[in-house]
Amino acid sequence: MTGTASFTFDTSAGPRSLSVGYARTGTGQPLLLLHGIGHHRQAWDPVVRILSGERDVISVDLPGFGESPGLPDGLAYDVRTVAGALAALCSELGVERPHVAGNSLGGLLALELGRTGRARSVTALSPAGFWSGPERRYAFGTLWAMRQGARSLPVPLIERLSRSAAGRAALTSTICARPGRRSPEAVVAETLALRSATGFDGTLAAGRNASFTSDVPGIPVTVAWGTRDVLLPRRQGIRAKRVIPGARLVRLPGCGHVPMNDDPALVSRVILDTSHEPMR
Repeated sequence: MTGTASFTFDTSAGPRSLSVGYARTGTGQPLLLLHGIGHHRQAWDPVVRILSGERDVISVDLPGFGESPGLPDGLAYDVRTVAGALAALCSELGVERPHVAGNSLGGLLALELGRTGRARSVTALSPAGFWSGPERRYAFGTLWAMRQGARSLPVPLIERLSRSAAGRAALTSTICARPGRRSPEAVVAETLALRSATGFDGTLAAGRNASFTSDVPGIPVTVAWGTRDVLLPRRQGIRAKRVIPGARLVRLPGCGHVPMNDDPALVSRVILDTSHEPMR
């Protein structure tokens, strides 16, 4: 099922109302899936069928992305605020302490939910927040350029490019190692989601001060990195392991920054293995 959940959540400025789009399928323990900046919940489509065989899978459009409207005026798109909104969403959906998997920005949010005791396990795929200054500036510059490109291309040209492997590579090779395998429809939808994301600028601005420097004790944590990630180099995974010494660090051979598209079976297995681990 797909739907929109409306709820109130606490912020530093007091209670605020928010609506969030989501899709939910499967049975078992709840698993919350969080996408990266400029993306939408459909980023997880390649793995949802596999995951839903063992989990109650909830994929979310983060505030200001996909079908979710932006945060209320005056709120920053920082990790604390968005994580608080996600925790309130889970309460609205009747979910207590889900397993959480996130990619990029979603990985950083997943780790924050784990750190604050609101996740049962965490799988972070190429999570943000473990960069050096130059690495962050490179990543943000690349993301900004991708956004400008998506906004400048006419929709008919995006559709035409999506029909060839070379065109799909031109549109998505920064985040996917195997763009030729992707469907034209998915590439078009992803590009349009990037161009229309109302939360993009606010998220990028808040991310300039974002880093993850705390351990995530007491729960299973996996940090997984694609060997062909050109946006956030995999050496950042070593830093993540230093910050979260109890985490399992996993290589995703042949995968790019958004590995769900490149190797759905491997990514699904990493997420499910983490969710099966006993509490630490």
